[in-house]
Amino acid sequence: MEPIVALRLTIVKFTKIFKMRILFKSYYVLTLVNLCVFMAVALSDRASANQKFVVDSYIVVDLHSKKILSAREINKKRQVASLTKIATAVVVLDWAKVTGADLSQNIVIPESAISIGGPNQLKLRPGDLISIRDALYCSVLGSNNWTAEALAYHVGKNLLVRSGKNGDPVKEFVKHMNALAVDHGSRRTRFINPHGMDHYGKVPYSTASDIARLTIYAMEKAAFSFICSQEERKVSVVSIGGRRDFIVKNTNKILNVDGIDGVKTGLTSKAGPCLVVTAAKQPIVSELADGNKKVTPRRLVVVVLGASDRFGAARSLLLRGWQKFEVWNQSGRQIANRDELL
Repeated sequence: MEPIVALRLTIVKFTKIFKMRILFKSYYVLTLVNLCVFMAVALSDRASANQKFVVDSYIVVDLHSKKILSAREINKKRQVASLTKIATAVVVLDWAKVTGADLSQNIVIPESAISIGGPNQLKLRPGDLISIRDALYCSVLGSNNWTAEALAYHVGKNLLVRSGKNGDPVKEFVKHMNALAVDHGSRRTRFINPHGMDHYGKVPYSTASDIARLTIYAMEKAAFSFICSQEERKVSVVSIGGRRDFIVKNTNKILNVDGIDGVKTGLTSKAGPCLVVTAAKQPIVSELADGNKKVTPRRLVVVVLGASDRFGAARSLLLRGWQKFEVWNQSGRQIANRDELL
């Protein structure tokens, strides 16, 4: 019996050693795979950050400190297409807050929408009804010109009534858009309409720096930041034939890439491809000498105007922006002169 017992013990011991070797090899392979994946992502991020793109003007700025991290021709006046709708949405939200307006209230697509031009994605017609909330989603996510016009007409008409004046509701609304721009330091901006079309009449213009200022103000509003962060939204339109439902998709193709959670796309033949994105990282928590903790929020805004590849350029600028932010933050957040701030 003893030789049999010894043989069994030997087999058990050999089996344990064999299993340990398999586990070690598996762990080694998994570790190697994870390392390769990490290196691939790091190299991909570095390649994206260093890739060159043709961009007419751009700015990368820290939302909280207003520190400019990268810039090119930031004060050059040019067309910005549907980035205009950032201001449109903000004026509507500010008006709703002051007046207590219900965003579920229906508004009418006005006759003036016919003359806008551009795509009519929802096949809207004058007289159609859509809620203020859904019109905001259509304008910001889907970049719909007709719903932007409807918002301007409705709010502008209300503003005229409240002030006891007569006039064109859309023009009244645009006055408030321009007043908003001036109030927030965007003094090189002239809005002509609520949608950004620039193929007829007077030509609207803005700058990368002015759009960044308006975006920073817009992102302070929970409603706006939520709207522009959505990938899609179901909206309803009431026509003569009844109610129609649509899924409006966000035109921002890099939403949720590299932490991007907004903001707006724009495109016309004069403006070229334009884009505003913003992304946040976890705040930096550091302990002070007195034992208290300092929390440093981190959110960047990138504005790209007239880009050969707006999505690639915005992502590259964002990745480089984070690198520059970390260097600046670790060096004590020094500001040499006022020109470094937006």
